[in-house]
Amino acid sequence: MSRKLAAFLIILGVFMIFEWVNLGFNLADGHPTAFYVVHGILIAVNVVLGVVLGVIGWRGLRGPGSGGGAALRGRRGAGG
Repeated sequence: MSRKLAAFLIILGVFMIFEWVNLGFNLADGHPTAFYVVHGILIAVNVVLGVVLGVIGWRGLRGPGSGGGAALRGRRGAGG
């Protein structure tokens, strides 16, 4: 993954979290309960997606050699 794509994913994740949490705080009163349930689910799902995108971007930004995957590949090669 390129560093530009990794940075984009981090920025997109942060933006999604900020935007959806902001929407949650700005929901007007007086709507039926179903409105709040649906929007609460939307907010929760999108915040989780934002966190996932941020984590993927962070792992991509750190580079391929700094993760735990290389250590696991080394262990498999030594044991087999």
